[in-house]
Amino acid sequence: MTQSIGLGIPAGPPPVLAPRRKTRQIHVGDVGVGSDFPISVQSMCTTKTHDVNATLQQIAQLTASGCDMVRVACPRQEDADALPVIARKSQIPVIADIHFQPKYIFAAIDAGCAAVRVNPGNIKEFDGRVKEVAKAAGDAGIPIRIGVNAGSLDKRLLEKYGKATPEALVESALWEASLFEEHGFGDIKISVKHNDPVVMVEAYRQLAAQCDYPLHLGVTEAGPAFQGTIKSAVAFGALLSEGIGDTIRVSLSAPPAEEIKVGDAILQSLNLRPRKLEIVSCPSCGRAQVDVYKLADEVSAGLEGMEIPLRVAVMGCVVNGPGEAREADLGVASGNGKGQIFVKGEVIKTVPEAQIVETLITEALRIAEESGETGSGAPVVTVT
Repeated sequence: MTQSIGLGIPAGPPPVLAPRRKTRQIHVGDVGVGSDFPISVQSMCTTKTHDVNATLQQIAQLTASGCDMVRVACPRQEDADALPVIARKSQIPVIADIHFQPKYIFAAIDAGCAAVRVNPGNIKEFDGRVKEVAKAAGDAGIPIRIGVNAGSLDKRLLEKYGKATPEALVESALWEASLFEEHGFGDIKISVKHNDPVVMVEAYRQLAAQCDYPLHLGVTEAGPAFQGTIKSAVAFGALLSEGIGDTIRVSLSAPPAEEIKVGDAILQSLNLRPRKLEIVSCPSCGRAQVDVYKLADEVSAGLEGMEIPLRVAVMGCVVNGPGEAREADLGVASGNGKGQIFVKGEVIKTVPEAQIVETLITEALRIAEESGETGSGAPVVTVT
């Protein structure tokens, strides 16, 4: 008789820091956005939208990475002309990103895009076209994201506040939303992005207190991968821990799939998305009797692609090692050239240091197989 193996810690519904802020609900294609739905992760294509094949290939890569919806730029007519094919062939909802020319808003709606993002700070005569946009979007049943950015704030608000303050960002967004509401259109989500996480967090807090629109979180121009990851994680963590935020985009100077990887990890770390593989490893110190860095890297590489909620502890000494390994689904407490292998709190064997990585990967695969959750996400064993 095979023993049932429970996966993932903690058992049952995981605790969260705060309940979600209550919002109205909208749909971007088949993805629900709002407090009744899981927080979604999105990115933006870096390809030229008029290069249909390259754009669809990148969307496919993003889809495989777990992206829920994708934004594409539409600065020229040739990009607008490509939207119908892209929207039809994409496996995830496509959002058209519109700046400067309001005519492309209507082109995106006609093309079948799942949503349109408008930047009221730089679209020519936008306020005067809201009635037309509201009717077109309402007739098509697609939502509008009002995306306010610090770098392209309306000149009137810059003159009023002197710079892109939280108050200026919020006033811009809510003013535009009120224009849509005047014409009976309320399928709106809002973003108020800034490159400074402190300003961004305060802007979203003020916005959340003044409306019930679902909010798209983002630190704009966050920077290269390391810096952008830190800034986004800090800002998103502050807001999500207060229940603020319904969809996120991590803006990195890095391949779009990296944005999805970071966004997914942020949500998992806050128990806002089901956890998958999690490596718990010590930072190492003078007590360590094995190369913890090397062990953790090799275990991570060997288990890459595993989809089950598995917590693996890779520990390098006898102080915290046994306790952490015992609390994980699978773990090793290393020392004196050996490693004690734990499965669900019990020591199952002791192996030489050279066999630790191979043993952990083998046991992880066994747990996955016994749980019936191997599938296409099962990793390939790679031991170096």
